[in-house]
Amino acid sequence: MRFIRLSSIGLILVVIFAQCRSNNSNDSDFDNIVISLEQQFNPSGYAPLTASIHLETNIPASFSMTVKGRDSEDDFTHHFNSISTSHELPILGLYSNYSNTVELTAFDENGNQIGSKDFRFETFPLSLDLPRIDIEVAQRDQMVPGWTLVSYFGHRRGGNVTPQTAFIFDEYGNVRWYLDYSNHPVFSNLFYDNGMERLQNGNFYFGSNSTSTIYEIDMLGNLINSWQLDGYGFHHQVLEKPNGNFIFTAHNSSINTIEDHIVEIDRITGGVVSVWDLRESLQYERRSWPSAFADLNVDWFHGNAIEYDPDDDAIIVSGRTQGTVKLTSNNEVIWILSTHRGWSENGRGEDLTQYLLQPVDAGNQPIQDFNVLDGTANHPDFEWSWYQHAPQILSNGNVMIFDNGDNRNYTDFGPYSRAVEYEIDETNMTIKQIWQYGKERQEDTFSRIVSDVDFFENANRVFFSPGAINNSGLYGKVLEIDYSTKEVIFEATITPPEAAFGLITFHRTERLHIYPDQD
Repeated sequence: MRFIRLSSIGLILVVIFAQCRSNNSNDSDFDNIVISLEQQFNPSGYAPLTASIHLETNIPASFSMTVKGRDSEDDFTHHFNSISTSHELPILGLYSNYSNTVELTAFDENGNQIGSKDFRFETFPLSLDLPRIDIEVAQRDQMVPGWTLVSYFGHRRGGNVTPQTAFIFDEYGNVRWYLDYSNHPVFSNLFYDNGMERLQNGNFYFGSNSTSTIYEIDMLGNLINSWQLDGYGFHHQVLEKPNGNFIFTAHNSSINTIEDHIVEIDRITGGVVSVWDLRESLQYERRSWPSAFADLNVDWFHGNAIEYDPDDDAIIVSGRTQGTVKLTSNNEVIWILSTHRGWSENGRGEDLTQYLLQPVDAGNQPIQDFNVLDGTANHPDFEWSWYQHAPQILSNGNVMIFDNGDNRNYTDFGPYSRAVEYEIDETNMTIKQIWQYGKERQEDTFSRIVSDVDFFENANRVFFSPGAINNSGLYGKVLEIDYSTKEVIFEATITPPEAAFGLITFHRTERLHIYPDQD
């Protein structure tokens, strides 16, 4: 067994195994194929619970890595599929402030186990910036596999909001990966807003409000690529299209209004492909949804999320103070999901009322009550979404949204947020509420701002993540809900030392595998 004390500075150890012998047959078999081994703790300097191991072997081989579970917790294993004589193995998922046992196992070209060897990695405590994580419910045999990525906003009491810190925690509430960019030459002032998502190639990507640039990093925290957004300021979300291009919420740097443009750039060249100017397609003058957080003369739309619909090459855009809209690639309105109050003509002089969705009840009959259409009352079968975030197109064409509920029915506060699914008939311009969760939780999961919802359809699970709860304390929650029964399968409460801006714990969360090739 190798004992390795990890410091906050990258540590490289080189071990030549050609003459190595061991009383353990597994160790001996392992040593006999390894020519050299080089290992480095936190190789980028910015991911404190990572390491890398470089191996040279005298025969083609593959390797698996197992981080032994702490106390009664499960072991974590990942197999590196590459068969070669040269291996660069990223070691992810270490516990903090713990003497980690990591087992490496070698396999020959036919998948037969050759031997294994244990290594010990002693790590240091977590950054004081990170939150407390309390697990209220964890039905581990029913959970969607993987761990939870949190695009965290909170910070140390009295500290700075930036750089923002993403982290991943396991089903027991242990942080198993995080970034510390406090001394990074580019990211020390990182403000990624909605946070990080995983690219098709497995790396993470995000935009930064501080630099108006989109970035790509690997799991070790290395900066891989960047795209400068000339002429536009980034805010909130960047989305990778199926063809690899990026769509992002933006504002045009040459005008006085903000957060009212969507821009697509070419992944290869960085050049602008398309621009959606929402002042043209929508109605700048509409002020039906007031905001306690923005000057509506400047930030009248507040685009906070986008979703791409490959079926008709269209986009769905969430505007916090207007509603949710679907637009063609040519910036023409397809539908508007919002209360009907205050809509008239767009910037081109077109009548927007023709695009307002008509709610229907459970029997598919139009709801004609003026107060429901206006938003001052709810119907037993239908409620509008208010100041929403995170629209997602489902495989059946329905749309799921995080309905924040701020100013619900024009009454200032919630008192509840929901994950809500709507069926939208674009031919008949109707909307039907199909499913909801959160109303029954009331203030316990009410988040006026930020927040996320995701539907894992293959597992029939909804992830409901209110990120800025103010209810006898400031915290965020991550809940995994059985879609059919609404049973809570997993629930974690995330409490920061200090919520950013006195409000926000996180913007979004994702359930994923820490190694991207497991997804």
